[in-house]
Amino acid sequence: MKKGSQPRKKKVPYFNRELSWLAFNRRVLEQAMSKKYPVLERVKFLSFVSSNLDEFFEIRVAGLMQQADSQVSELSMDGLGPKEQLDQIQAHARALVDDQYKCWHQMLIPAMKKQGIDFNTPDTLSKADLEWMKHYFETEVYPVLTPLAIDPTHPFPQIGNKTLNLIVWVQSKGSNPDIIHMAIIPVPRILNRIVKIESGDRKRLRFIFLSDILKIFAHTLFPGYHTRAVYAFRISRNSNLYFDEEEVENLVTKIEEELWNLRKNAAVRLEVEQGIEEVLLEELLKQIHLKDEHVYRINGPLNLMRLRDFEDMVPRGDLKFKNFIPYVRPPLNKPESIFKILSREDILLHHPYDSFTPVVEFIEQAARDPQVFAIKQTLYRTSGDSPIIKALKEASLNGKQVTALVELKARFEEANNIQWARELEEADVHVVYGLTHLKTHCKCCLVVRREPEGLKRYCHLGTGNYNPKTARLYTDISYLTATEDITKEAADLFNTLTGFARSPNFQILKVAPFNLHREINLLIRKEAQNARDGKPAKIVAKVNSLIDQETIDNLYTASIAGVEILLIIRGICGLVPGVKGVSENIRVISILGRYLEHSRVYYFENGEDHSNVFIGSADWMPRNFFRRIECVFPIRSPNLKRRVVNELLNKYQLDTKFAKELQPSGEYMPIKQTNGKKEFSIQEYFIEETEKLRTNLI
Repeated sequence: MKKGSQPRKKKVPYFNRELSWLAFNRRVLEQAMSKKYPVLERVKFLSFVSSNLDEFFEIRVAGLMQQADSQVSELSMDGLGPKEQLDQIQAHARALVDDQYKCWHQMLIPAMKKQGIDFNTPDTLSKADLEWMKHYFETEVYPVLTPLAIDPTHPFPQIGNKTLNLIVWVQSKGSNPDIIHMAIIPVPRILNRIVKIESGDRKRLRFIFLSDILKIFAHTLFPGYHTRAVYAFRISRNSNLYFDEEEVENLVTKIEEELWNLRKNAAVRLEVEQGIEEVLLEELLKQIHLKDEHVYRINGPLNLMRLRDFEDMVPRGDLKFKNFIPYVRPPLNKPESIFKILSREDILLHHPYDSFTPVVEFIEQAARDPQVFAIKQTLYRTSGDSPIIKALKEASLNGKQVTALVELKARFEEANNIQWARELEEADVHVVYGLTHLKTHCKCCLVVRREPEGLKRYCHLGTGNYNPKTARLYTDISYLTATEDITKEAADLFNTLTGFARSPNFQILKVAPFNLHREINLLIRKEAQNARDGKPAKIVAKVNSLIDQETIDNLYTASIAGVEILLIIRGICGLVPGVKGVSENIRVISILGRYLEHSRVYYFENGEDHSNVFIGSADWMPRNFFRRIECVFPIRSPNLKRRVVNELLNKYQLDTKFAKELQPSGEYMPIKQTNGKKEFSIQEYFIEETEKLRTNLI
C-alpha cells in the first residue's frame, strides 16, 4: 500500500429489490405446490401469484421501462441499471409463470380430480355438455358481448388494463384465404370467469373457464365468416399515478381523472395464449406499441387470479382450512365500557387470533357515548361494508367532532377511498387528505372524552388497516391505551396531519418522515456499540420488507461488532446474510402460511438496561421512512413487553414447517428439523393456543 493511501473498504453485498420480490412470489407459488395445505387453499395461493405479478408489472416493471426508455442511468443498490434489471426480471418472471402453470396442470387439477372436482376444456366436453353450454352462452353471455371489427373504418379499440379479451381471425367465406380480417371481443368484467357446468354426472363438480366457452361459440358473433383462429389475451398497463399535488386544486377530482386515464397508459406486458398465429401477434404488438420481449405466452387460462374465490363455488369444507373463530381476550369479553378498561390497563391484541371486534367496538362506543367529544381516525384501506365508516358517520350525526384522514393515494384503493371520503363528507365528517407528497399509512384512532377530572384521551395504534375483513386474514397487532404521553403525541400527530407542522417534536412516538429513520438507526448503532463494550447486544426485527441501504449498512456494522441479529422478513430483503466478515451474525427467515404475516415488531436488547420493544406500521424501506406518514410506538408495560418477546418474537424463530431461511446465494431453504422433533408452525401454534383459551373460558 502506498504511503498515505487509505485501505480499500470491503465491497458490501446487496440483493436486488426486484429479484428479491420475485423470490418472495416464488415462495407463494411453493405454498400452492405444498401438500401441507388443503387443495382449495393451494388453488388460492396460486391465484395470489397472479395478483402479485399484476401489481409488480403495473408498478415496478413499468417504472423500470420508463427509466430504460428515457435512458436514465441511475443504478440500483446492487449496481444494476434499468435495462439489466429488466432482462433479469423477464428471465425470472418467465420461469415463475411456467412453473405456475405446471403447478396448475400437473398438481392442482389432478388433486382436485381425485376429490370429484373437474376443470373441463373444450376437447373433454360431451354432446350434452355442449348443448347446455350453448344455452348458457346464448342467455348469459351473448347479450353483453360486443365484437369489434378492425379495419380502416374501425380503428383498434382501447383495451382496458387487465381485462380479458379475445383476438379473432375471420375469413369471408369463398374469399382469398390469405386476407386477414381481425376482430376483438372485449369480455365484460361482470361475467363470471369460472362457470359451473350443470350437465352430466351430478356426483362430480364440473367447471370450465369462460374464455373456453367464448372460443367455442365465438363464430356465432361473425355470421357469414369463417372463424379461423381465436386466442385470449390480456394487457397490463402502467398504473402509476402522475400528478403534482402542489399544482392540484382538488385532489379528489384529479385522482378520479387520473384513474380514468390509466386505461390509456402504456402497455408493459402482454399475456396471450400459447400457439397464437405470429401474424396476429405482430399486429397486436404493433397496435399496443409493445416489443416481443414483453410477451408472455401462456399455457392455460389467462389470469389465474380469478381462482381466488373459487373455493366459494365448492361446498367442501374438508378441502379448506378448518374454520377458526378469533378470541375476545379478557377483560374485553365483559359488558364493561372499554374506556373504563383502558383507564385501568393497556390492551395488546394479536390478530387474527385475538378478535378485531374490540377495535371496532372502541370506535362504536365512542360514537354513541355522550361523554365523547371528538374522534380522529386514519383510513388507508377499509372494506366496502365497513362498520368503522358507519360508526364515524353515526358519531358525526350525534354531534361529535369527527375527523377522518383518508389516504386517497393508497395503491389500487383510490376509487374506493374516494367513495368513503364522499360518504363521510355527506355525514359532516371533516375529511382531510394528509400532507402533500406523503401517504398517510399510520394506523391511529384518537378519542377525546370528558370525565370528572377533565378531558381524557384514548388511543388505538396498530400495524394493520381498519378493515375487519383483512383482520381475519392478516397477522397484525393492536394497542389500546389511555397513557398520557402516548395519547398526547397521538394528538400531536393528528394536528400535524390536519394543520401546518414542518418539524413536529415527537419524543415517545417514532414518526416518519420526521424522526423514525434517525431513531431506528440510532438504536441499531447503539447495539453495535454495546457489543464492542462487551454488553448484551441483540436485534430482532419482524417486517414485511427491508431495502433501506443505510439501515442495511448499519445492520452489517452491528453484525461485524458481534450483535446477534434475527430478521423475520416476509417479502423483499436487500440484505445478504451469512457473509463472512460482514453479516455472519445475521439470520433472515421468511414465514408464509395460512395468514399473511403483516405485523411489524422491533426488539433491541439495549445492553444491561431495559430492552426496547417497538410496534408500528413501518417497514424498513425508503418509502416508509421518507415518503409516508408512519407511526411506531413503544411497548413499555413489563407484562405486555414480556408477551411480545416471549409469546411472539421468540416463538416465530422456532417455525420449521413454513419458515425458510435466506442463504447468501439468494435462495430460500427449508429450516432443518433437529433431533427428530415434530415440525413446528407458529401460525398453527397460535391457533391451537387460542382454541385452548376459548375451551378454558367455556
